Amino acid sequence: MRISKLPWSVRQFCTHVLAIALGVILTVSSLQVLPSQAEPAPTNTAGDAPELIAQRESPANAAIGSSSFVTAAVNRVGTAVVRIDTERTITRRVDPFFEDPFFRRFFGEGLPQQMPSEQLRGLGSGFIIDKSGLVLTNAHVVDKADKVTVRLKDGRTFEGKVQGIDEVTDLAVVKINAGNDLPVAPLGSSNNVQVGDWAIAVGNPLGFDNTVTLGIVSTLKRSSAQVGISDKRLEFIQTDAAINPGNSGGPLLNGRGEVIGINTAIRPDAMGIGFAIPIDKAKVIAAQLQRDGKVAHPYLGVQMLTLTPQLAKQNNTDPNSPIQIPEVNGVLVMRVIPNSPAATAGVRRGDVIVQIDGKPITTAEQLQNIVEDSRLGQTLQVKVQRGNQTQQLSVRTAELQNAS
Repeated sequence: MRISKLPWSVRQFCTHVLAIALGVILTVSSLQVLPSQAEPAPTNTAGDAPELIAQRESPANAAIGSSSFVTAAVNRVGTAVVRIDTERTITRRVDPFFEDPFFRRFFGEGLPQQMPSEQLRGLGSGFIIDKSGLVLTNAHVVDKADKVTVRLKDGRTFEGKVQGIDEVTDLAVVKINAGNDLPVAPLGSSNNVQVGDWAIAVGNPLGFDNTVTLGIVSTLKRSSAQVGISDKRLEFIQTDAAINPGNSGGPLLNGRGEVIGINTAIRPDAMGIGFAIPIDKAKVIAAQLQRDGKVAHPYLGVQMLTLTPQLAKQNNTDPNSPIQIPEVNGVLVMRVIPNSPAATAGVRRGDVIVQIDGKPITTAEQLQNIVEDSRLGQTLQVKVQRGNQTQQLSVRTAELQNAS
């Protein structure tokens, strides 16, 4: 039956019913499209308060949240970290001008022969590596100290005896007599450290005892030459964990509370950059210091610079350059120390070292590491580029007597 043939009142009723039906259909469709607006708030049948989505902790906050891994790491090692106070007495002589006979005859003989003594005090950190009371710290913390005092976290103080110092690696071992049940810092492995790992520095910066700072490992194998301390032979762990004066000798920890480095160097011209000696290197040096009181380091006796063909070309095109340099990759000899193994073997200023024992040499750090890993008295076959000629020299290493 056609709708047009229905009475007018019936047709009007059907129109209203159809409009209502369409409205219901559209409403249901919108609820299905926007469930977040249509669904009721979740209920908790157990009777507890409903969990609000906004209160859920993000993964980033969970990593450094309350009772975090930092707290656990510090609790694991904190009692083994010590404060080291040093005292040193120095006496300054009077200026030689005042010792001149004419001056003393004119002003009298009552002038002092020397100035009054002066007391110098220092502060650093360290950590216990053996229950017998062995403490590892930096050499510059205790070097030339007349008195060393070690203070534990619980307040006990002990006189420390320096068992050995190695200036080349800036490491020292101090012994305290405090029984055989001291807390010991767990030592990790720096070989397993990766850039981006957590780094936790513990120590006594600026005299503020038991201070903890958090950062990450910024880079690895940062050479001592790059850091600006060319008299050392080290490849540092670089970190952005805050390190300040007084942190020297304290431990750098990983996220598990294991010592991965020894805080040692601060760049005065940089903010938020510190350096630590890798613990694997420190383990070897500490064992030698405990046994022998010193560490023998082989050396060649040259001051050197990493050379590239570009740097050599810049030098050679300079009309004021005193020498012409081979345009090759290698290590340029800037100076040969008199009476050194290199001088005895015939190494000259301006030579470019390109091989040692058949191994190509491209950086000064690489050459230094090879020499450091060699034995005292070992003969190294050194290939140098001298002008347009190649020379093969035999250099016998000797012991480095003075780090400076």
